[in-house]
Amino acid sequence: MILGSLIGLSLIVNVSVESGIQPALGNASNGMSAQQKSAVMQPLVRSATECILSAVAADPRIRTAIEAADVRDLIVASMPPCADSMRAMIDAHDRLYGEGSGEAFFMGPYLDILPVTVIKSVRNTTQ
Repeated sequence: MILGSLIGLSLIVNVSVESGIQPALGNASNGMSAQQKSAVMQPLVRSATECILSAVAADPRIRTAIEAADVRDLIVASMPPCADSMRAMIDAHDRLYGEGSGEAFFMGPYLDILPVTVIKSVRNTTQ
C-alpha cells in the first residue's frame, strides 16, 4: 500500500538526479555518483512522505477530499507538523545537488506526485 507510493516517489528522486540538476562548484558531494546521492535522498523523501501520509490520513476531511480527488488542502494543512522532515529533505538536496535545488525539487517533482501518492495510499488503507 504505502510501499508502492514510496517507490513511485523514489523514482522521482532518481529522475531529479538525472534531470540535469548540477551540484554547486566546491560542494563536498561532487564526488558522489547519482546512485549514492539517490541512496542518501530516499530515506529523507520516505520520512517526509510518511509524515504527510500520516497527517492526511488522520484528518477527518479525508473521506470527502478523496471523493473529490482533491487532497491539496489537506496536504497543505499537514505541512506544519511535518516541517522538520521537509526541511531535512530540502537541505540534503541542497547539499547534494547545489544551493536552491532542494526547494526546486520540493516545489516541482515532489509536490507534483504527492497528491497522487496520498490518494493511492488512503484508498489502499480503506479497502
